[in-house]
Amino acid sequence: MLIILLLLGLGVWQLQRLAWKTALIERVEAGLAAVPVNAPGPQDWERLSFDTAEYRRITVSGRYLPTGDFLVKAVTARGPGFWVLSPFETDDGWRLFINRGFVPDDRQAPEDRPIPLDRQEVTGLLRLTQPGGAFLRDNDPQANRWFSRDTAAMAGAADIAPVAPYFIDVEAEPGRQAGETLPVPGLTIVAFSNRHLGYAFTWFALAAVFALLLVQANRIKNE
Repeated sequence: MLIILLLLGLGVWQLQRLAWKTALIERVEAGLAAVPVNAPGPQDWERLSFDTAEYRRITVSGRYLPTGDFLVKAVTARGPGFWVLSPFETDDGWRLFINRGFVPDDRQAPEDRPIPLDRQEVTGLLRLTQPGGAFLRDNDPQANRWFSRDTAAMAGAADIAPVAPYFIDVEAEPGRQAGETLPVPGLTIVAFSNRHLGYAFTWFALAAVFALLLVQANRIKNE
Protein backbone atom coordinates (compact mmCIF):
# COMPACT_ATOMS: atom_id res chain seq x y z
CA MET A 1 0.00 0.00 0.00
CA LEU A 2 2.84 2.40 0.83
CA ILE A 3 4.37 2.10 -2.64
CA ILE A 4 0.98 2.82 -4.23
CA LEU A 5 0.61 5.99 -2.15
CA LEU A 6 4.15 6.98 -3.12
CA LEU A 7 3.42 6.50 -6.83
CA LEU A 8 0.18 8.46 -6.55
CA GLY A 9 2.07 11.24 -4.79
CA LEU A 10 4.63 11.35 -7.60
CA GLY A 11 1.84 11.57 -10.15
CA VAL A 12 0.21 14.48 -8.32
CA TRP A 13 3.60 16.21 -8.05
CA GLN A 14 4.07 15.91 -11.81
CA LEU A 15 0.63 17.46 -12.37
CA GLN A 16 1.69 20.36 -10.16
CA ARG A 17 4.89 20.66 -12.19
CA LEU A 18 2.79 20.62 -15.36
CA ALA A 19 0.74 23.57 -14.12
CA TRP A 20 3.92 25.48 -13.17
CA LYS A 21 5.64 24.77 -16.51
CA THR A 22 2.54 25.69 -18.53
CA ALA A 23 2.25 29.02 -16.69
CA LEU A 24 5.97 29.64 -17.20
CA ILE A 25 5.79 28.99 -20.95
CA GLU A 26 2.76 31.26 -21.30
CA ARG A 27 4.54 34.06 -19.37
CA VAL A 28 7.73 33.76 -21.40
CA GLU A 29 5.89 33.69 -24.73
CA ALA A 30 3.89 36.77 -23.72
CA GLY A 31 7.08 38.52 -22.59
CA LEU A 32 8.90 37.78 -25.83
CA ALA A 33 6.09 39.45 -27.77
CA ALA A 34 5.77 42.43 -25.43
CA VAL A 35 7.20 45.92 -25.77
CA PRO A 36 10.49 46.13 -23.81
CA VAL A 37 10.37 47.78 -20.39
CA ASN A 38 13.10 49.63 -18.51
CA ALA A 39 15.79 47.41 -17.01
CA PRO A 40 15.26 46.81 -13.27
CA GLY A 41 17.37 49.14 -11.17
CA PRO A 42 19.02 48.45 -7.78
CA GLN A 43 15.75 48.99 -5.90
CA ASP A 44 14.24 45.99 -7.73
CA TRP A 45 17.13 43.53 -7.69
CA GLU A 46 16.13 41.62 -4.56
CA ARG A 47 12.67 40.89 -6.00
CA LEU A 48 13.89 39.31 -9.23
CA SER A 49 13.20 35.60 -9.70
CA PHE A 50 13.24 33.11 -12.54
CA ASP A 51 9.45 32.75 -12.53
CA THR A 52 8.82 36.49 -12.89
CA ALA A 53 11.85 37.98 -14.67
CA GLU A 54 13.77 35.53 -16.85
CA TYR A 55 13.47 36.18 -20.62
CA ARG A 56 11.58 39.45 -20.15
CA ARG A 57 12.40 42.03 -22.83
CA ILE A 58 14.12 45.05 -21.30
CA THR A 59 16.00 48.11 -22.47
CA VAL A 60 18.73 50.28 -20.95
CA SER A 61 20.75 53.32 -22.02
CA GLY A 62 24.32 54.24 -21.14
CA ARG A 63 27.89 53.47 -22.13
CA TYR A 64 30.17 50.45 -22.13
CA LEU A 65 32.96 50.61 -19.57
CA PRO A 66 36.57 50.51 -20.83
CA THR A 67 37.52 47.59 -18.58
CA GLY A 68 37.38 44.98 -21.35
CA ASP A 69 35.19 42.01 -22.20
CA PHE A 70 34.78 38.62 -20.60
CA LEU A 71 34.67 35.59 -22.89
CA VAL A 72 32.35 32.86 -21.60
CA LYS A 73 32.41 29.40 -23.13
CA ALA A 74 29.37 28.74 -25.33
CA VAL A 75 27.94 26.24 -27.78
CA THR A 76 25.38 27.68 -30.19
CA ALA A 77 23.71 26.91 -33.50
CA ARG A 78 26.82 28.45 -35.08
CA GLY A 79 29.13 26.01 -33.31
CA PRO A 80 31.48 26.33 -30.31
CA GLY A 81 32.90 29.64 -29.21
CA PHE A 82 32.27 32.32 -26.62
CA TRP A 83 29.68 34.77 -25.39
CA VAL A 84 31.07 38.29 -25.14
CA LEU A 85 30.06 39.84 -21.81
CA SER A 86 30.79 43.57 -21.55
CA PRO A 87 30.35 45.77 -18.46
CA PHE A 88 27.96 48.66 -18.98
CA GLU A 89 27.14 51.77 -16.94
CA THR A 90 23.61 53.11 -17.27
CA ASP A 91 22.60 56.75 -17.50
CA ASP A 92 21.44 56.41 -13.87
CA GLY A 93 24.90 55.34 -12.73
CA TRP A 94 24.41 51.67 -11.88
CA ARG A 95 26.12 48.85 -13.70
CA LEU A 96 25.32 45.55 -15.35
CA PHE A 97 26.74 43.17 -17.94
CA ILE A 98 25.62 43.03 -21.56
CA ASN A 99 25.96 39.82 -23.54
CA ARG A 100 26.81 41.44 -26.87
CA GLY A 101 26.68 38.11 -28.69
CA PHE A 102 28.73 35.18 -29.91
CA VAL A 103 32.21 34.85 -31.40
CA PRO A 104 33.63 31.57 -32.74
CA ASP A 105 36.71 29.92 -31.27
CA ASP A 106 39.01 31.38 -33.90
CA ARG A 107 37.80 34.98 -33.47
CA GLN A 108 38.74 35.78 -29.87
CA ALA A 109 40.96 38.80 -30.53
CA PRO A 110 39.69 42.15 -29.16
CA GLU A 111 39.84 43.69 -32.64
CA ASP A 112 37.28 41.13 -33.80
CA ARG A 113 34.73 42.40 -31.26
CA PRO A 114 35.21 46.18 -30.90
CA ILE A 115 33.33 47.84 -28.06
CA PRO A 116 31.15 50.82 -29.07
CA LEU A 117 32.46 53.99 -27.44
CA ASP A 118 29.41 56.23 -27.87
CA ARG A 119 26.20 56.19 -25.86
CA GLN A 120 24.13 53.07 -26.54
CA GLU A 121 20.54 51.98 -26.10
CA VAL A 122 20.52 48.24 -25.57
CA THR A 123 17.46 46.02 -25.88
CA GLY A 124 17.35 42.31 -25.18
CA LEU A 125 16.32 39.53 -22.82
CA LEU A 126 16.83 39.66 -19.08
CA ARG A 127 18.85 36.64 -17.95
CA LEU A 128 19.59 36.00 -14.30
CA THR A 129 23.19 35.55 -13.22
CA GLN A 130 24.59 32.03 -13.55
CA PRO A 131 26.94 31.47 -10.60
CA GLY A 132 29.43 28.65 -10.34
CA GLY A 133 30.15 27.33 -13.80
CA ALA A 134 28.90 25.03 -16.55
CA PHE A 135 30.09 22.25 -18.88
CA LEU A 136 31.09 20.40 -15.67
CA ARG A 137 33.71 23.09 -15.07
CA ASP A 138 33.97 25.78 -12.42
CA ASN A 139 34.68 29.38 -13.31
CA ASP A 140 38.29 30.37 -12.64
CA PRO A 141 38.41 34.16 -12.25
CA GLN A 142 42.15 34.23 -11.51
CA ALA A 143 42.90 32.48 -14.79
CA ASN A 144 40.15 34.43 -16.59
CA ARG A 145 38.41 31.23 -17.65
CA TRP A 146 34.63 31.41 -17.65
CA PHE A 147 32.07 28.68 -18.21
CA SER A 148 28.96 30.49 -16.99
CA ARG A 149 27.81 34.10 -16.96
CA ASP A 150 28.36 34.83 -13.28
CA THR A 151 27.87 38.59 -13.03
CA ALA A 152 29.08 38.95 -9.44
CA ALA A 153 32.30 37.00 -10.07
CA MET A 154 33.03 38.92 -13.26
CA ALA A 155 32.36 42.24 -11.51
CA GLY A 156 34.78 41.25 -8.79
CA ALA A 157 37.43 40.34 -11.32
CA ALA A 158 36.98 43.69 -13.08
CA ASP A 159 36.70 45.62 -9.79
CA ILE A 160 33.41 47.23 -10.82
CA ALA A 161 31.06 45.79 -8.18
CA PRO A 162 28.23 46.09 -7.40
CA VAL A 163 26.45 45.07 -10.59
CA ALA A 164 22.95 43.85 -11.38
CA PRO A 165 22.25 40.18 -10.61
CA TYR A 166 21.33 39.71 -14.25
CA PHE A 167 22.68 40.42 -17.71
CA ILE A 168 21.04 41.30 -21.01
CA ASP A 169 21.18 39.03 -24.04
CA VAL A 170 21.21 41.56 -26.89
CA GLU A 171 18.55 41.06 -29.55
CA ALA A 172 19.39 40.65 -33.20
CA GLU A 173 19.22 43.91 -35.11
CA PRO A 174 16.47 44.10 -37.77
CA GLY A 175 17.94 43.87 -41.24
CA ARG A 176 21.34 42.72 -40.05
CA GLN A 177 22.73 39.65 -41.78
CA ALA A 178 23.77 36.91 -39.35
CA GLY A 179 27.55 36.89 -39.04
CA GLU A 180 27.93 40.22 -40.83
CA THR A 181 29.88 41.60 -37.87
CA LEU A 182 31.02 40.20 -34.56
CA PRO A 183 29.85 39.48 -31.98
CA VAL A 184 26.66 37.90 -33.33
CA PRO A 185 23.61 38.78 -31.18
CA GLY A 186 20.21 37.14 -31.04
CA LEU A 187 21.29 33.51 -30.65
CA THR A 188 19.47 32.89 -27.38
CA ILE A 189 17.31 29.76 -27.59
CA VAL A 190 14.10 30.00 -25.58
CA ALA A 191 12.62 26.51 -25.31
CA PHE A 192 11.26 24.50 -22.40
CA SER A 193 10.70 20.78 -22.25
CA ASN A 194 7.21 20.00 -20.95
CA ARG A 195 6.78 16.25 -20.50
CA HIS A 196 5.16 16.36 -17.08
CA LEU A 197 1.80 15.02 -18.28
CA GLY A 198 3.51 11.93 -19.64
CA TYR A 199 5.47 11.49 -16.42
CA ALA A 200 2.24 11.84 -14.39
CA PHE A 201 0.53 9.21 -16.56
CA THR A 202 3.47 6.84 -15.99
CA TRP A 203 3.33 7.18 -12.19
CA PHE A 204 -0.46 6.77 -12.10
CA ALA A 205 -0.24 3.74 -14.39
CA LEU A 206 2.36 2.14 -12.14
CA ALA A 207 0.14 2.84 -9.12
CA ALA A 208 -2.74 1.12 -10.91
CA VAL A 209 -0.59 -1.90 -11.73
CA PHE A 210 0.53 -2.28 -8.11
CA ALA A 211 -3.06 -1.85 -6.94
CA LEU A 212 -4.20 -4.66 -9.25
CA LEU A 213 -1.35 -6.87 -8.05
CA LEU A 214 -2.34 -6.16 -4.45
CA VAL A 215 -5.98 -7.05 -5.14
CA GLN A 216 -4.89 -10.24 -6.91
CA ALA A 217 -2.59 -11.21 -4.05
CA ASN A 218 -5.37 -10.71 -1.48
CA ARG A 219 -7.75 -12.77 -3.61
CA ILE A 220 -5.28 -15.66 -3.82
CA LYS A 221 -4.60 -15.41 -0.10
CA ASN A 222 -8.33 -15.69 0.76
CA GLU A 223 -9.04 -18.64 -1.54
